[in-house]
Amino acid sequence: MTTANTMRAVGQDVLGGPEVLQEIQLERPAPGPNQVLVRVRAAGVNPTDWKHRATGGFLGAPPFVLGWDVSGVVEAVGIGVAAFRPGDEVFGMLPYPYGHGAHAEYVVAPVRALWHKPAGIDHVQAAALPLVSLTAWQALVEHAELRAGQRVLIHAAAGGVGHVAVQIAKERGAYVIGTASAGKHDFLRELGADEVIDYRETDFADAVKDVDVVLDTLGGQTSVTSLRVLRPGGVVVSILPVGSDDFPAEAERLGVRAVRMLVDADRAGMRTIAELVEAGRLRATIAGTFPLADAAEAHRLGDTGRTTGKLVLTVD
Repeated sequence: MTTANTMRAVGQDVLGGPEVLQEIQLERPAPGPNQVLVRVRAAGVNPTDWKHRATGGFLGAPPFVLGWDVSGVVEAVGIGVAAFRPGDEVFGMLPYPYGHGAHAEYVVAPVRALWHKPAGIDHVQAAALPLVSLTAWQALVEHAELRAGQRVLIHAAAGGVGHVAVQIAKERGAYVIGTASAGKHDFLRELGADEVIDYRETDFADAVKDVDVVLDTLGGQTSVTSLRVLRPGGVVVSILPVGSDDFPAEAERLGVRAVRMLVDADRAGMRTIAELVEAGRLRATIAGTFPLADAAEAHRLGDTGRTTGKLVLTVD
């Protein structure tokens, strides 16, 4: 039973499949200096969540509570917080990777990880956006410096990062090529994709040439092969931060760039995302919503690797 000093959360004591996730009771956190206590209304679920659940990833051994995407209401603010006050609706990404903990009724966030939630969307939409939007923005705009008229290839374009990246690339004026299974092609065209490749039937390396930017959401051999479809001076940005030394070596041989990145919490980026949402130029497609207590079901669906868009937990 939750008391005034406790909260519900979804945690795990061991690594493994979705069944290791359990609803637990934790002490409700308090905000420190330059921190905000957010009452969570919705929290996104991303591939990094199910990968950390299974392997520990950057977090090592449990126990821990996952979740980086958050949308909710400011419950309290710490000393020195001038940007928000209790009652404000906010959304953002907790610092990756060690700021996790959004899959709970309350979470403490650094003030600069948050921005005001756009009034025109609900908490589910808002919770779906931060991690994937910041990833796509940082990859395409900050690292690749994508410009109008350039050609961009986006792998797994119907996935969480991919479907947002398509919209951001179109917003930048790029010509967008996406890979996806055939059943998702109409969806991608509705988002603005100019070409769509069925990766099950066609090798993208045969179908695509002379692109300026590749957003690699898959890693492995895809990273290396993607270098070979670039124009001279082009860039592959991989959101998988580790992999074979063949990736940078092949890039150097071909005279192109290879970039590996991790998404970073960023208040200015969140403000940009909010502005795109408010202008009607960016939206998240919701693959499914689940009550907090059913987080394991969200993970089971995520583990299939076949979702279109984002999975979101809701917190009453």
